[in-house]
Amino acid sequence: MKILITGFDPFGGEKINPAIEAVKKLPDEIDGHQIIKLEVPTIFYESARVVKNAIEKYQPDMVINVGQAGGRAAITPERIAINFQSGSTPDNSGKGPKEGKIEADGADGYFTQLPIKKMVTATRKAGVPSEISNSAGNYVCNHLFYELQYMRVHEFPNLKTGFIHIPFLPSQVKNGRHPSMSLSYMVKGLTASIKAAVDA
Repeated sequence: MKILITGFDPFGGEKINPAIEAVKKLPDEIDGHQIIKLEVPTIFYESARVVKNAIEKYQPDMVINVGQAGGRAAITPERIAINFQSGSTPDNSGKGPKEGKIEADGADGYFTQLPIKKMVTATRKAGVPSEISNSAGNYVCNHLFYELQYMRVHEFPNLKTGFIHIPFLPSQVKNGRHPSMSLSYMVKGLTASIKAAVDA
């Protein structure tokens, strides 16, 4: 099995994004399954185009997107992607889309195909905090999550896709105002979560 794991580049004035930093540290194989790592831009629509190109190139069986969720204290697999985006916060292009639906003919929401309960259990057994999230927000994370689900329905019916949010790194947190997690713990937790997903 081939698994494509993506991580976003830094955004919002940050110099680092734990998503791509953790993805880069993942092993090249997990339980004999090939891990393909990809950095994606924090840009509406462009992020989905980059991932689609990678799907067509590598033909993965599963795609897991990883993103930063500042304020969370655990690794959080997402349950559902919603057909809504807000352009109130500019992306890395300096712009944002018109507020509204991501895809005019898309469903209001798509549930992940990943076994998120098993993923949470496995991550906790590895000693890393984890819980299911029911909201991926309305920024580029949810946008990419939704677009991948939309592609699965219309173009890649055998593909399994999902999204995992991770906390800030300690270096991103000032005065301890937000939770954070070390990079080594993120990698340990993501590895356990991915292993549970591919072994399900």
